Amino acid sequence: MGWMNGSRFTTFMVAGTALLGTALFCWPIDARQIDASTPARQGPARTPDIYFAPTQQPVADAMLKLARVSANDIVYDLGSGDGRILILAAQKYGARGVGIEIDPRLVEISREVAREGEVADRVTFIEGDLFTADISAATIVTLYLSTSVNGRLEPKLRRELRPGTRVVSHQFGIGNWTPVETVRAQDGTDLFLWTIPAQ
Repeated sequence: MGWMNGSRFTTFMVAGTALLGTALFCWPIDARQIDASTPARQGPARTPDIYFAPTQQPVADAMLKLARVSANDIVYDLGSGDGRILILAAQKYGARGVGIEIDPRLVEISREVAREGEVADRVTFIEGDLFTADISAATIVTLYLSTSVNGRLEPKLRRELRPGTRVVSHQFGIGNWTPVETVRAQDGTDLFLWTIPAQ
């Protein structure tokens, strides 16, 4: 795990632009969400719960396939890092997305890559705390956090998400919550799928 340095940022930007190509659909951004041009602070509002470790592109795609993402979905990525999961969801599947990320540097990277990938009209990156952010609009939530953070998130997921919402986690379970499906990713880690039950 670690933070992106300048050379890695440049490499990802070039690779991201080439891989993601042109936008497929256009969706309006909710005016209540933070605009991509909003300047971010220079440091996180508080110490992040985990350090940034990027999800490999094939794993990100496997997560979206496990969630059965479609153009009708609104994908929330909690701890969205450099934004690659949401940008892929918008580019390949036509979904809309909202990323919640506490580190302003990663928010800026995400917004820039979204602009380069021509999906800034369908994905929004918010500098905020995943424990306090409103996630009730999500139809899919993606996670690549840790066992302890997932466990702390479980009450929020169950409380705020609507029945039928899918939750996908890379590598880490969520407390004692039994997933409805588990698959092995290309990198050898497990991907877990849960569905929010009816109240």
